[in-house]
Amino acid sequence: MLDQRLVRENPELIAAQLGRRGMDVDLTSLQLIAQQQRDLEEQRSSLQADGNRIGKEVGQRIKGGADPKGDEVAELRKEGNAIKQKVAVLEDEEKQLASKLKTQLLTFPNLPSNDSPDGKDENDNVEVRRWGHPREEQGLEEHWAIADRLGLLDSERSVRIAQSRFVTLLGQGARLERALINFMLDLHTGKGYREVLPPVLVNSASLTGSGQLPKFAEESFRCAEDDLWLTPTAEVPVTSLHRDEIIPVDQLPLRYVAYSPCFRREAGSYGRDTRGLIRLHQFNKVELYWFAHPDQSAEAHAQITADAEAVLQALELPYRVLELCTGDLGFSATRTYDLEVWLAGAGAFREISSCSVCGDFQARRSSIRTKEGKATRLVHTLNGSGLAIGRTMAALLENGQESDGSVKLPQALVPYFGGDRIQPE
Repeated sequence: MLDQRLVRENPELIAAQLGRRGMDVDLTSLQLIAQQQRDLEEQRSSLQADGNRIGKEVGQRIKGGADPKGDEVAELRKEGNAIKQKVAVLEDEEKQLASKLKTQLLTFPNLPSNDSPDGKDENDNVEVRRWGHPREEQGLEEHWAIADRLGLLDSERSVRIAQSRFVTLLGQGARLERALINFMLDLHTGKGYREVLPPVLVNSASLTGSGQLPKFAEESFRCAEDDLWLTPTAEVPVTSLHRDEIIPVDQLPLRYVAYSPCFRREAGSYGRDTRGLIRLHQFNKVELYWFAHPDQSAEAHAQITADAEAVLQALELPYRVLELCTGDLGFSATRTYDLEVWLAGAGAFREISSCSVCGDFQARRSSIRTKEGKATRLVHTLNGSGLAIGRTMAALLENGQESDGSVKLPQALVPYFGGDRIQPE
């Protein structure tokens, strides 16, 4: 969430930065609300100070011999009660303005970093580096064809169970999914991440704190009779692990790795990636998440990206790193590196992880702070997939396919899968 002080004192900066995202905003009314709230706060504080002064004066008069029921004390108490009534009215007005301001502020995305390249859309993203050597032979199959041929998944029966855009993994497919989850968790915990297995159902406050609500309500599945939603990503519950807390500065950074099923409606994606594992309503993901000191978030961003890249390197999957331009940034991100894995059958790079630094955006929405001496500051949060399991499986199938119909697996996965290849059954 944007800083109210910035809205009040420098709306031109906000408008200019959101303009880099392609947004044309007029913050005049919002600035007015923020200033009115500040004025009411100052009036209320001044009146409360007067009330406290009168309360002390009553005590001093009585201590000095004044009659507690006399006119002198009664007049002071009458003045104090009048102040209390005024304070109550101001508090109510202030709460209404604060609620109105917060409701509007929650709809604004994070401001892009000065380091994020300007651009309109994904075509303006900047390639940073590549790793590995992509396979580019003719006649390679796409992952869904390989999976179908090897009996790794069943989409048709999944429609019977749920609806389209769900898959049921079978046999070696289910074993490969489980192997990938365990491999990724072991890799990251070996680097010092603390493992978390969070709830799959999350409340509205958790979604709001991470930036999913109100913007992406149509993308999420909601339980009709409860204030609970199926989590779209482990980023949501992990953000709320420390909601409304002050994290001791000597504990920063806190680094978590969380496995969770993820659920998304994929609204607006009709007709895209209808086959295979790329765009599903339900998928598994291992998520990396940092709570970092605000002075160290740039270094943390480089490290969380490197930790996600380490998974691709260990699995011998070629990839490239893109820095997202301002027009392609996610709602909560101020700066993002996308990792795109090579899919040999499709002959294209596809996103498999977004590693983002969110600055104090989520921390302000979730009230997550740290304290140095007497100074309290909002922490910075970072997140990145480490990795999306289904897309990783797709990449393994396409890049490891052999002429005999089998799929060769990378050595790092052999102890988890129990073999070095997937054979036709």
